[in-house]
Amino acid sequence: MPTIAITGKGGTGKTTFASLLVKHLSTKSATVLAVDADPNSNLDARLGMHVEQTIGDLREDLLKEHFPAGVAKSELIEYQIRLALVEGDTFDLIAMGRPEGPGCYCYINNVLRDVLDRLSVNYDYVVIDNEAGMEHLSRRTTRDVDVLFIMSDVTVLGIVTASRIKKLSEGLNLVVGKTYLVLNEVENAIPESIKDQIEQQELELIGAIPKDALVGEYALEGKSLFELPGDSAAFKAVSAIAEHSITP
Repeated sequence: MPTIAITGKGGTGKTTFASLLVKHLSTKSATVLAVDADPNSNLDARLGMHVEQTIGDLREDLLKEHFPAGVAKSELIEYQIRLALVEGDTFDLIAMGRPEGPGCYCYINNVLRDVLDRLSVNYDYVVIDNEAGMEHLSRRTTRDVDVLFIMSDVTVLGIVTASRIKKLSEGLNLVVGKTYLVLNEVENAIPESIKDQIEQQELELIGAIPKDALVGEYALEGKSLFELPGDSAAFKAVSAIAEHSITP
């Protein structure tokens, strides 16, 4: 059950990459759990689904909950998490929602993490669309990550930021198998200055996604990226990255 996480600074195309990765894995007849771990994300819309309840909503409710006698808290939490799961034809989706408010969430967060760990084993792949940075991933979802993709634009500042995110991930209580850099919206060839910066920051570039007008059009029209044709330049690039780093 490989767990794949996508992170990077804002505006680098994390949600687009996550959506196209779910689309690719779904074509492999694999069971996929998509996790929207960015409070500001719209992964459900990009995947053509609608989330009604997030784990953040559930966490707030549980903090106020008076549990009935004779009912194990963990069982009730697991039941409610499964209610928050949005089931699709080729993948399922769960949204983590907003960060915590005031109050003590330690017990609830630990139980939520354990339940999500158990839920994840029912899938061939888990794809996490993460917020910028890694704290959210460490705090709320599965403990281990098999493949971490760090998204970047084609700028020196973007590469330096990607390097900082990689170092941040190494400092958290996570087990990360492989970490790869992905360049997004690349026009023509990658400049030599960017290649030099990638080498200097000791990042491993796994692939580049070309600028694809169709992706922009679909976002403008609010269409699911699952409707992108198979010959979409962005989808083909994401599929190639997946074949080299995830799928056997």
